[in-house]
Amino acid sequence: MKKRILVLLPLALLVLASSCVSVRVVADYDRNADFNSYKTYAFYKTGIDKAQISDLDKKRILRAIETEMANKGFVKSERPDLMVSIFTKERERVDVYNNAGWGWGWGWGWGPGWGFWNPWMWGGPGWGNNVSTRTEGSLYIDLIDAKTKELIWQGRGVGTLSNIDNIDKKEARIREFVSEIMERYPPNTAPSS
Repeated sequence: MKKRILVLLPLALLVLASSCVSVRVVADYDRNADFNSYKTYAFYKTGIDKAQISDLDKKRILRAIETEMANKGFVKSERPDLMVSIFTKERERVDVYNNAGWGWGWGWGWGPGWGFWNPWMWGGPGWGNNVSTRTEGSLYIDLIDAKTKELIWQGRGVGTLSNIDNIDKKEARIREFVSEIMERYPPNTAPSS
């Protein structure tokens, strides 16, 4: 039993680590938008106020977006070309892992008709379920044309969120979400050959 746990533990940690690290990203955009014409941005307060997260996490997300926009050459402005909005979704996920295997072992017992202790071997199939729950969150970043008030680009990142007590780790996770989403902006609008 001890060997089985020692073998399964690294596998379980690998699955857990890979599920916590990755952010799955998708992006969509308006094919008619001229993404080269956008140079300035501001935050769309009305949309951001509706996000169902703490004000502290909103600030963290907005700071991360500011960093990414600056890295892309955008300037924050009172008269922006783009309005940036965010919203979030959260859901609990339950994962059930079915484990099956064989185990063998040695033992000693009273042998029938022998009158003394005899070694014997036992073994057979074993199975069980491991159940874990985790919070999966989605962060949407919307870019809205300030003149037409139309959505021109939307990026969504989905990944595992955990109740991180360490503020540095929490901020790093938020920066990772935003960075991976904003990596998809601007979209590759060149015609495919």
